[in-house]
Amino acid sequence: MKIPFKYTIRNLKTRRLTTALTVTGIAAVVFVFAAVLMMAYGIQKTLIETGSDDNIIALRKAATGEITSIIMVDQANILSTFPNIAKTSDGKPLVSKEIVAVINLSYSKKEGGMGLIAVRGITNAGLQLRPNVKLIEGRMFQWGSREVIVGSSIHKRFQGTNVGEKIKFGGDQWTIVGWFDAGGSGFDSEIWGDEIQLAAAFGYTGAYSSILFRLDRPDAFDKFKQEFEKDLRLQILDVKREKQFYAEQSEDMAMFIRILGIVVTVIFSLGAMIGAMITMYAAVSNRTVEIGTLRALGFRRRNVLAAFLVESLALSLIGGLVGLFLASFLQFFNISMINFGSFSELAFNFSLSPSIVISSLLFSVVMGIIGGFLPSVRAARLNIVNALRSG
Repeated sequence: MKIPFKYTIRNLKTRRLTTALTVTGIAAVVFVFAAVLMMAYGIQKTLIETGSDDNIIALRKAATGEITSIIMVDQANILSTFPNIAKTSDGKPLVSKEIVAVINLSYSKKEGGMGLIAVRGITNAGLQLRPNVKLIEGRMFQWGSREVIVGSSIHKRFQGTNVGEKIKFGGDQWTIVGWFDAGGSGFDSEIWGDEIQLAAAFGYTGAYSSILFRLDRPDAFDKFKQEFEKDLRLQILDVKREKQFYAEQSEDMAMFIRILGIVVTVIFSLGAMIGAMITMYAAVSNRTVEIGTLRALGFRRRNVLAAFLVESLALSLIGGLVGLFLASFLQFFNISMINFGSFSELAFNFSLSPSIVISSLLFSVVMGIIGGFLPSVRAARLNIVNALRSG
């Protein structure tokens, strides 16, 4: 004979204060847990969307990112002569030889402080290889000039980055002539300018940070890489799809956030589980006669155990749903942190995914099971006679 589920619901309604306190504690822990996962996923999503499956990037082997990669001019020229590389409308190889450096900029007056910003020197081919980048205000910089355009995140969060203003780096003043939107990708956190001018300013004479190019056929990458690895002059370089490169960049950051966040969350969850356990022990103590009556009516020990365990699970699930609901509002916030690969700031949004929803609810269920198991066992083991006499 099973105990009706409405019995559990009635008990939750009767003990409103303790129910509310337990739900609040679990909701807070689930909120932190979901926020950590959403942050890690937001970083991955931002960086992965930065790359394109159609583009190939070449860097120096063992380089952790573009900022630590050096490709000499002769190596770049050799790479540009490979037959599988796509051509521009005027018959030139669709290859962008780029440099990446890092500068300091002041945050807005509201935030205060300084931030590290990536500056990318690109070519006309580099613009063609990134069609998702759209100029929102102003104009494109002129080739051969000390002009730059800034990403939307830079434009919103840093001082002196409006169109027409000047910023100083590389020993010179650079005029901001426009700002662009890159669809929420990592490029929104960069400043772009003429590769030749920026290379001279940062001392990249005879060298580049990376080479970005596109093949004439999307399925030609494996064949291209085989030919590339056979060329002894390019043995110190490595090529990979741009999307794969940025996906790898995101892994270390996301893993660091997950590990740190989960450790903190587990510590907090201990408090929530202890709170749930105290609540359930109190419920058992207050309902001793009631439990004895249930046992006298023929309900078995496992039925009593199941009833109290379901009550604990109901509390944890309600708390989990509340915490997840509150965490979902984090998607409206934009934050930034240092990209381990480029040593520069990366702006991103918290992002929620189905797997995060499932993980968060499972986490709340685990807290409910652990917190409610021992009190449920105590309730099931109560002696019928002793329980009835306690009234």
